[in-house]
Amino acid sequence: MQKSERFVLRLAIFSRFLLISLIITWRLLYPRYDSSAQLNPSCLSSSSTADELSHLKEGDRVLWPRAGAAIEGSVVWDSVYFVRIAECGYEYEQTYAFLPLLPLSISLLSRSVFAPLIPVIGYRAVLALSGYVLNNIAFVLAAIYFYKLSFLILKDSAASLQASVLFCFNPASIFYSSIYSESLYALFSFCGLFYLFSGSNYVAILLLGVCGTARSNGAIHAGYFCFKALLQAFDAITNKNSISLSEINEEECRISRSAKGMAEMKFGSGALVGGESENRSRAKFGVG
Repeated sequence: MQKSERFVLRLAIFSRFLLISLIITWRLLYPRYDSSAQLNPSCLSSSSTADELSHLKEGDRVLWPRAGAAIEGSVVWDSVYFVRIAECGYEYEQTYAFLPLLPLSISLLSRSVFAPLIPVIGYRAVLALSGYVLNNIAFVLAAIYFYKLSFLILKDSAASLQASVLFCFNPASIFYSSIYSESLYALFSFCGLFYLFSGSNYVAILLLGVCGTARSNGAIHAGYFCFKALLQAFDAITNKNSISLSEINEEECRISRSAKGMAEMKFGSGALVGGESENRSRAKFGVG
């Protein structure tokens, strides 16, 4: 990793710690506006993992119930849907607006890496914690690839660093540290575009395809491939025309040489040379 990339890495990590500290501070000072985190009915499907672990949701069965309640209380707005889908699957029609990459990733992390924490803080809190950790790590990686993509296009390290600073500290940066799909979308978008402009088309197709499972507007990345195909078609047509012109010039030269050869065979090379000398002499003395 280059020096500039290490700087972007430290900058992205610092921005996440700063933002999370501000979030915790403001939530301690002011009450939550959205109270949807308290709404947590049982899953409709009786075979879901949440029902299998329902005995761990009760406060007397969890070692740190207050910590679990605090984490669950931070799940607000659209985060409620992502955690609910990870917990119970797609139950209602409105949940289909949230694509499956983030809920699936949260579910996998909660059942593997963070599974030992379920008896400590509860299953739903583990789901939320998995989402927070996943999105913040994804943001840090996205910041690095954002710098690499910027440097690849701009060929200017200073401008790329400035763009990375603005990316890490932009006003909408809070969404990258919440349980939203922006972090995964940004990560796979920047990675895919970096490999696309680097010439690795197959890797770019794979990454941008995964990006489309995070947010529906990932489909617009197909425009890059369409534009690239148009450029290749234009280059092919241009090269074909230039080849055709060169072929025409070669054909004209060949015809000229053939005509000259036929004239030499008919009149002799001496007659041609003499005729040319006579013509030059007449032109010199102005004789018609």
